[in-house]
Amino acid sequence: MKNLFFLCFCLVAVSCFAQKVPITNYAKQIKEFDTYVEQARQDWKVPGLAVAVVKDNRVIFTKGYGVKELGKPDAVDTETLFTCASTTKAMTAVCMGILVDEGKVNWDDPVIQYLPDFQLYDPYATRELRIRDLFIHNSGVGNSDVLWAGMKISSDEVLHKMRLVKPAYSLRSSFVYQNIFYLAAGQVIEKISGQTWATFVRQRVFEPLKMTRTRPTREAAATDPNQTSPHYLVNGKIEVIENTSADQIGPAGSVWSSVGDMGKWVLCMLDSSKYESGRLLQPATFQELFKPQTLVPANQFYPTQQLTKPNWTTYGLGWFQHDYKGKKVNFHTGSLAGAIAIHGQMPEEKIGIYVFGNFDHAEVRHALMYKAFDLFALGGNRDWSAEFLKLYNGFREQGDKAEKDFEAKRVVNTRSSLPLEAYIGKYTDPLYGEVQISILENQLVFNVNQFVKAKLQHWHYDTFYGPYEKAWYGNATARFILKTNGEVEKLEFDGMVFEKIVK
Repeated sequence: MKNLFFLCFCLVAVSCFAQKVPITNYAKQIKEFDTYVEQARQDWKVPGLAVAVVKDNRVIFTKGYGVKELGKPDAVDTETLFTCASTTKAMTAVCMGILVDEGKVNWDDPVIQYLPDFQLYDPYATRELRIRDLFIHNSGVGNSDVLWAGMKISSDEVLHKMRLVKPAYSLRSSFVYQNIFYLAAGQVIEKISGQTWATFVRQRVFEPLKMTRTRPTREAAATDPNQTSPHYLVNGKIEVIENTSADQIGPAGSVWSSVGDMGKWVLCMLDSSKYESGRLLQPATFQELFKPQTLVPANQFYPTQQLTKPNWTTYGLGWFQHDYKGKKVNFHTGSLAGAIAIHGQMPEEKIGIYVFGNFDHAEVRHALMYKAFDLFALGGNRDWSAEFLKLYNGFREQGDKAEKDFEAKRVVNTRSSLPLEAYIGKYTDPLYGEVQISILENQLVFNVNQFVKAKLQHWHYDTFYGPYEKAWYGNATARFILKTNGEVEKLEFDGMVFEKIVK
């Protein structure tokens, strides 16, 4: 009889604990958090933010703040589209997980089993790279974003050029962030499923979760009337800039969505991939996404570590990870020119947060994540916004000092070795493409891949310096290397080397 009573008590207790905590239980925290977000937005000078918070298996808060575009009255709401940027990566990992569950691929299959034309500079890495490696930035190939951010070529061409990128380190020996292997993952998904990655993620993720405001690409979102504009600090003034498209590497960062929809995604990723009428992944596959896959060295992690002081930093399948107050945090930022996002979760405390913003690298996103963890789960009253603002203002001051130091090293009263006309012409490189140089108003005009332009004036000796046509790109530096006979042989443009074509 006692055992029966004990069993009944346990069943009642389990039933009670399984019920969702009423949102009214968080009314005080929600009010405080709401006020905090708006103050932080103003302190960081972000035109618009949108935030969703999930706690105890429900979305407890979604709200838009500020405006979609500076100088215009249209307010951000929960349906306003922002770029997800690199928070897209977790979605692509889920897509691959779906195919793993269907028995069509294994995480440790060789990439060339599905993409036989896939080739890297190192033949060993080409042969040994596994599907898992596409997601965890350990391939040995360093950042190659110039292939999509600095030239207008197809996704296939971007991937084809990877065979020309020399390794920065040996396979699986370190960690360097690498967007383009997510493109390769997307092509594996297409090869196996017969659907483009964009179609697959829409049908297998967005539609089941009823994410009706989510678009897989910039192209699909471009005409939506309710979307934000990106902003950048240009010469000390916040200005509206044009949107950057990541469609060439879509699986790495092309999704656009609203915070209303992202609340559904955060909830799904906290609740073992469950949604209203099913689940995206089997439990073992879901758990694999969040297992630490590779160590992230301190110099490759976020500067926020200076304040949060994690004991360990790792990367899962599309997620950065670290410890915070003894709890495991999974998170990922998203950044494109003029726009930011962050998706953070603390599974032990059943809390997750998503933040969108329309101002370049506004690290208020990190502050809001840790504030949410404290306020809704762990306790504590640190003003993360104020602390991170001080930290990042310090970095900005360091950048300003470095620029002044560079300018101070200019050797005045020098002249170029050759007349300007001797520098004009075409310069090419198999990896970086081509640069066309012409003269306008006694300055050299650099046209890189018919995509990026800069007008540079003589700086000193055979070095030229000046602004990009798109002011938010900053300034470019070009240095000409001469042959022993005094003719121009090569151009070094912002770290990329091109050879001059002699007619």
